[in-house]
Amino acid sequence: MNATYQFIAEALFITFILLTLSGAWLAVKARILMHSVLGLAVCLLGVAGLYFYLGSMFLTMMQILIYMGAVCIVLVFGIMVGYTPRESAERNIMSRNMVLGIAASGVAAVLLFTVAIGRTVWSKAAESTGDFSIEWIGKSLLLNYCLAFELISVVLLVAIVGSIILARGGREEEV
Repeated sequence: MNATYQFIAEALFITFILLTLSGAWLAVKARILMHSVLGLAVCLLGVAGLYFYLGSMFLTMMQILIYMGAVCIVLVFGIMVGYTPRESAERNIMSRNMVLGIAASGVAAVLLFTVAIGRTVWSKAAESTGDFSIEWIGKSLLLNYCLAFELISVVLLVAIVGSIILARGGREEEV
């Protein structure tokens, strides 16, 4: 009976490895950008499976929620809202705009350095509040900062709904 469990565990591990590698291969080799995002999602699902295999349910759920859920959805909305290659070709940056952009960036960098960094009075770092062990980080994330995680999920939900509303208007079709 023990050999059967060992075989199942090894088969699961190999399946998760193959899922991760095939998703990564698809993400790199796909010619269509949406297929690359799909490959990334499959790759991240394989990594979540590896976390599950290693017995870390918290990391598995965080991998699925944060990376597969949030990151891949943001990438999909970025693709939906972004310009098509035809629109990008129509909106070429003129050389005059490039010079103005570089000049504005230089002025902004100088102002940022002089105002924000140059005039800041630096103080000593606060003493550490914990030992930063895995146990301390886990208790902090699940007990002390639980509300922050919930608020971040609400902000992500609002961003996704806003993206849907913006994307729903769509592009005007040319006649």
